[in-house]
Amino acid sequence: MRELTHRETLTIGMMLFALFFGAGNMIFPPALGQAAGTHAWEAMAGFILTGVGLPLLGVIATGMSGGNLQTLAGRVHPVFGAVFTVVVYLAIGPFLAIPRTGTVAFEMGVLPFLPEGAKESWVPLFLSTLVYFAVTFWLCLHPSKLVDRIGKVLTPALLLIIGVMFVQSLVHPIGEAGEPAEAYQSAPFFKGFVEGYLTLDALAALVFGIVVTSAIEGRGITGRKKLGWATVKAGMIAATGLALVYLALAYLGVTSYSLGQSENGGQILTSVVQHLFGSKGLLLLAAGVILACLTTSVGLVTACSHFFSERLPGVSYKTMAMILSLFSAAVANVGLTQLIAISVPMLLMIYPIAIVLMLLSFLHRLFRGYAEVYGGATIATAVISIVDGAKQFGLSLDGITSLYAHLPLYHEGIGWLLPAVCGAAIGFLVGVVRQPGSAKYQETTSGTP
Repeated sequence: MRELTHRETLTIGMMLFALFFGAGNMIFPPALGQAAGTHAWEAMAGFILTGVGLPLLGVIATGMSGGNLQTLAGRVHPVFGAVFTVVVYLAIGPFLAIPRTGTVAFEMGVLPFLPEGAKESWVPLFLSTLVYFAVTFWLCLHPSKLVDRIGKVLTPALLLIIGVMFVQSLVHPIGEAGEPAEAYQSAPFFKGFVEGYLTLDALAALVFGIVVTSAIEGRGITGRKKLGWATVKAGMIAATGLALVYLALAYLGVTSYSLGQSENGGQILTSVVQHLFGSKGLLLLAAGVILACLTTSVGLVTACSHFFSERLPGVSYKTMAMILSLFSAAVANVGLTQLIAISVPMLLMIYPIAIVLMLLSFLHRLFRGYAEVYGGATIATAVISIVDGAKQFGLSLDGITSLYAHLPLYHEGIGWLLPAVCGAAIGFLVGVVRQPGSAKYQETTSGTP
């Protein structure tokens, strides 16, 4: 039984990096760096844990559970598996990630070149997103070859641009770090941890896992142990690349304080590039970002169109791609800053559940695969995370949150951790009492990694 060569492992690792790294990933580390100031590197440690570590775990977890999100989430219950999978696809699709590609493309590729009077108008954003998602839809009709070709050129080009920006900022320092914003003063690590949710990569990893395992199996790797080890090595390559890029972008944000405060990372990068390279550098960045956004958008619309068209009788792939493109264009017109603000409450609800599912998948054998463990941990997590998200939406839940405030790490944003552990422990005890039925259920419906 053969193993992957070093070249094959590197190729799959870079493919995974390209799947994760879109232009949207460029905007969060600079924003964190500027806001965290002198506490930036503590915050980045938390950010990398969720923005890099969790995607790596997600790819491995889905591979171990059979290669798809619904199988992993179905360990809680088949109905939950179906519902949670739809929710994740909506989050990485038309509700958040796809519209974000359009707004990032506008903020970094169009807005800097508009006359001052036009920057405050809604018309440029409307026209830009209309054209952008029309092109997205057109490319989605025959996406595979085009996206593959752009991706092979685009990822190295974007890395080169970021590398040149970073080196230039070292040779010609922009300025010193500022004082940390209020949110980063007391617990910068945990604030960075929650900010890592915004990349959406941990959710995307639950979908990309099957892509990676298929690529490895296509090269003749069939044994579960060899397949798992090859997935880990490819994932480590992607994770290393992401971590280095995030650190470089965060440094640009940290040193950008003297250029003035910005609303989002797109504006920060635009200011930095204009300062370091002038208008020519701005054109280069704009071209790379627009192409990166477009590639990401085409990939996400394609994946979501296949997923939903297979589950909605009578709706073709082409029709679904058109619906998703139009819907994403409409959502994109709220603007990048507003879209990020809307995404935070949704991610506070979804991300903790995804994290718990990933972690449990690695302990599957230890607790004998009891469905009750998955169910107990998920319910306990959801009780906390849904309230956190609702509070972020502006709902008045003072009575509940004052009770939750007694939980360890609640104020740091991970108050769900202890309830998840307790829920899993209670679920294990229930599973032991009810065995062997629950163990049999897991073996027949989800498999054992």
